[in-house]
Amino acid sequence: MYQALYRKYRPKDFDSVVGQTAIVQTLKNSIINHNFSHAYMFFGPRGTGKTTMSKIFARNINCLDPKDGIACGKCEHCEVSFSKDCIDIIEIDAASNNGVDEIRELKNKISLVPSQLKYKVYIIDEVHMLSIGAFNALLKTLEEPPEHAIFILATTDPQKVPETIVSRCQCFSFKKISVDTIKEKLEFVCKEEKIKIDDEVLENIAILADGGLRDALGLLDKLVSYTDKKITMDDFISINGIISNKQLDEFIGYIMNGDIAKVLSSINEFDNNGKNLIQIISQILNYGRNIIVNYYLNNTKIPYDINKLQEFINRVNESMFDIKKSDNTRIFIEMFILKYMSEHTINCVENVVVEKEKIEVKQEVKEQPKKEVVEENTDDEEFDFSKEYEDNDDEVEDIPLKSSNALVISMPQKIINIEDIMQVRVNNTLAKADKKLLKEEQSNFEKLKDFTFDQEIGYIVCSLLDSKLRAVSDKSMIISYELDSTVLQNLQVIEKITGVYNKITESDKEIAIISDSEWDKVKNEYIKNLKEGVKYEVKDEPEPVFEEIDSDDIISNSAVQLFGDIVVVE
Repeated sequence: MYQALYRKYRPKDFDSVVGQTAIVQTLKNSIINHNFSHAYMFFGPRGTGKTTMSKIFARNINCLDPKDGIACGKCEHCEVSFSKDCIDIIEIDAASNNGVDEIRELKNKISLVPSQLKYKVYIIDEVHMLSIGAFNALLKTLEEPPEHAIFILATTDPQKVPETIVSRCQCFSFKKISVDTIKEKLEFVCKEEKIKIDDEVLENIAILADGGLRDALGLLDKLVSYTDKKITMDDFISINGIISNKQLDEFIGYIMNGDIAKVLSSINEFDNNGKNLIQIISQILNYGRNIIVNYYLNNTKIPYDINKLQEFINRVNESMFDIKKSDNTRIFIEMFILKYMSEHTINCVENVVVEKEKIEVKQEVKEQPKKEVVEENTDDEEFDFSKEYEDNDDEVEDIPLKSSNALVISMPQKIINIEDIMQVRVNNTLAKADKKLLKEEQSNFEKLKDFTFDQEIGYIVCSLLDSKLRAVSDKSMIISYELDSTVLQNLQVIEKITGVYNKITESDKEIAIISDSEWDKVKNEYIKNLKEGVKYEVKDEPEPVFEEIDSDDIISNSAVQLFGDIVVVE
């Protein structure tokens, strides 16, 4: 009968264990010096050797004549401990035997002396799965065990084990096995099994195994079953639902260069071809990391900003848990990447069209008398996101929401008193808040979804859809975000957000942006005031006070000086 590779090549002694040198040496020394603890805890990622090490240690401490801490393999005790019928080395699966009754039964039997060996060893695998009652039942036994009993607790999640249990054990942290060590072990197995395989495949198996040798051997086993010919990179890509390095390089390039259409079409192609999107995101993490390392260590040139790539890789790494747990992985990944691209657009490329003609218009504005400019800026009118086109009234009405091919660059002017403005808008919204209007506005938000992929305003729309609609009056509404950083970022472009929203929904509302935590405070205060009969009065909103900016910084300098090589002026 065929035996899986991870079982066939499971280490049988300390010298066969790879990647855990410090732990092996410590356990060997304890055997040499006859200095055993009554309880051990082995914890670390899956496939790193915790259970295997437990069994090896149990056999070695029972050997009658160990050499340098290693069982001789010839004595009577070794023959017993290496057999499948050994009754003095007891392995318990805590995942399926996690109740109080099982541990009480263990307590009743533990007083019995070993039948064949020196020590009775209890290996409790996945110990974190025990119930609270079971842990309490185990506690006294661990504190005062019989001299002939040794406990080895193994777990992938030590945080779930009570401190009272941990403190009574000698703990060993198993680390992930390095890529080079896994690859070396795979080469040995392939040589023993006469498996023909490309070196690049071994490298990628080691990376995909993520520090687990058992997983690596499982992947190799799967490839051996897939083809009886030489295993190539194409075979590896096909069976694991991943993409090639060339595709990775192209996909990251689309993201860095802001090509939304190609990003979405690529994800669609990956999904239609049965690729594992979570594995692809993991590939992006490793591939992006390698690009960054090569950039700094080897001065490798890349066709995009290294800082953008670093920020993207950091965000992907921080969101891996959410990506894996999402109900719809594809939509989550699409929205995640689009949000990153849109936020970068807010910071770098928004609102001012940089073409030769537009630069000339700016220069003409500079040449006008100062008085005329002031008079134009004092018009008491609401912000219109299409204000750049006011020179021609007909053009204003015909401006499409869909983007043109023009490159747009952000020059948001900071509003110094934005917090005061937001406070007044929150107050005024609550003063006239209406549940009916709230429901109507929620239906208005549905209209935004038609513009999520718009290259010009998609990032604004996505930002609005990420918010929570809290309260609505006839003239204003309150939206909130979880993070304060998101609030601050959106407040910098509040007029743009307001203009886009009103244009799409054909409404005329002012928007107040606050954090979720701030909303909780506002809501509680509002409820308290209602109960006490305190009414909110509508207040006059203060005029925005803009931070002064040296005109030379915006108008006199050329577009290339301002924005670097992202601008091409014909």
